[in-house]
Amino acid sequence: MTKQVFLIQAHKDIGQLNALVEHLRDDDFLVYVNLDRKCDLDPAAVHPAARLVRERIDVHWGTFSQVQAVLNSLRQILAEVPDFDKVLFLSAQDFPLLSNAALKEELAALAGRELLDTVAIGRAPGQWAADYRYQYFYPQGSGRLRRLACALANRAMRATGIKRRLPQGLQPWGGSSWWALSRECARMLLERAGREPGLVRFFCRVACPDEMFVQTLVMNSPFRERVLGSNFRYVQWPESGSRNPKVLDEGDFERIAASRAHFCRKLDSRTSAGLMPRLLALRAGAEGTA
Repeated sequence: MTKQVFLIQAHKDIGQLNALVEHLRDDDFLVYVNLDRKCDLDPAAVHPAARLVRERIDVHWGTFSQVQAVLNSLRQILAEVPDFDKVLFLSAQDFPLLSNAALKEELAALAGRELLDTVAIGRAPGQWAADYRYQYFYPQGSGRLRRLACALANRAMRATGIKRRLPQGLQPWGGSSWWALSRECARMLLERAGREPGLVRFFCRVACPDEMFVQTLVMNSPFRERVLGSNFRYVQWPESGSRNPKVLDEGDFERIAASRAHFCRKLDSRTSAGLMPRLLALRAGAEGTA
């Protein structure tokens, strides 16, 4: 059976991370862990079944560092694993809802498809009105001069009606940061990032590029025809419009169990303590919806 690769991005709670690695431990699964360089997690404490991504960087929310951490990870994975079906990008706060055997069957049935949440970005009906994220400049990091330069440039652009456009006439697409992509698709992302530095520079001034970079490159490539349009993740967004998904608790179990998701997120060791036993039972096939 072709192997599946799981790439876990982690920045806290070594116990939760190692529990996830343990759940995914399987002869047909390879698990890579990319630790945020600025976190206080000890690499030596990571589950021995996991392989560590060597090129670590400081990851900051909403910046290209999130994309760069993924590219660094994919580069190592493709160099070390000559044959695999998909690489599944996870957070350490994700949890598998299927047994490993059931997950293998699901992924085998989806071979040749890219599991990527996608939505066209724009102002037309049905599109995601997030074009402001790339039409203006967004500073990377906390440098005062950088922030000031971006603010002045944006003020001048708004005064003159000028807006940034994606390079090479690319059409903008967005969606969830979490996905499952084929080896060939992952290689395409790496190759384009390597040979088109101007494209990377453009996304370095985009707000939350982790929700645009992969979608835009994939949907402007032949892999578009293979995109299923779902990442099979259960996520619950608060009605308040928070930028962060809800941390799941026991009250969310019925909705999770009724979903067709392969994973749910976000879980927290404390907030989700009552939910975890029911998820474990669900994964073992011992509990379903009421």
